[in-house]
Amino acid sequence: MLSYLAAVMAGLVLLIWSADKFVEGAAALANLLGVSIMIIGITIVGFGTSAPEIVVSVIAVLNDTPDIAIGNALGSNIANIGLILGITAIIMPVPVVTRLFKTEYPLLMLATAVMAWSLYDLSLNIVDGFMLLGLLMLSLYHLVRVHRRNPSAYAREEHENEELIHDMKLPVAIGWLALGLVVLVGSSRLLVWGASGIAVALGVSELIIGLTVVALGTSLPELAASIASLKKGKPDLAIGNVIGSNLFNSLAVVGLPALLASFSIDPAARTRDVSVVIALTLLLLLMSRFPGAEPRYLTRIKGIFLFAAFVIYQLYLYYEAAVA
Repeated sequence: MLSYLAAVMAGLVLLIWSADKFVEGAAALANLLGVSIMIIGITIVGFGTSAPEIVVSVIAVLNDTPDIAIGNALGSNIANIGLILGITAIIMPVPVVTRLFKTEYPLLMLATAVMAWSLYDLSLNIVDGFMLLGLLMLSLYHLVRVHRRNPSAYAREEHENEELIHDMKLPVAIGWLALGLVVLVGSSRLLVWGASGIAVALGVSELIIGLTVVALGTSLPELAASIASLKKGKPDLAIGNVIGSNLFNSLAVVGLPALLASFSIDPAARTRDVSVVIALTLLLLLMSRFPGAEPRYLTRIKGIFLFAAFVIYQLYLYYEAAVA
């Protein structure tokens, strides 16, 4: 049991470090190749915050533990909204910019609905994978078009993305990209092995482990990004980070493993966890939308509600594991 716990802890630490270096190398390489800051922000940085979830889910499916993959995706979405945005809003009220309701929120709602529909039959296959990843490509294309039409609305995000790009020479950028990717894969294998061992040792389902230990661990980059936005006095960036991460989680983290193998999932994922993802996504939209007067905020009270919902959900999972 101790070896499994050590594997999980080591895997998480290496996972977070490697994801950061992977993003740094990829962003620097893209910049050296003449890719615009806007494209880097939408694709590379957006992918980078979800890279731990994506690689862990792929490794989990290849290791024949698909419930860890699905639990990781759903649990990360729940943690992003309930834990990360909840804590962020409790520390400092988060302003909600109007443009989110025209672009990012509709895309997130669509992605959540399509993911829920693909999981409804309790199985995933290559058709589901192509559908989810196809929608991700269309979503990224739409975001690029919106950014180009109204660049001033995204000036703050552009400045943040510029800060992520380090001055590297080409060999250094390629080196960090390659090293980050190798460690990312290796640490993911270590994490999945440890998580599977814990599930067997404790006699709980792999889905529960994926929803708790793995999901919370792979959500740490989003938590770090939100804390960084608070330190810089830019709490409004926290919502954009969470929406982007959940968009990638719903479409890439669920879709990519389905391209590699067809598999069945635990029925509890559909009846319990997908419902919680949908409920929290709708709750975030309603809290962001109302009251309708400008400026809109995720207030501390709203943050407490989001965080409380996350805690209640986690306690329910632990209760189910205890009585199983």
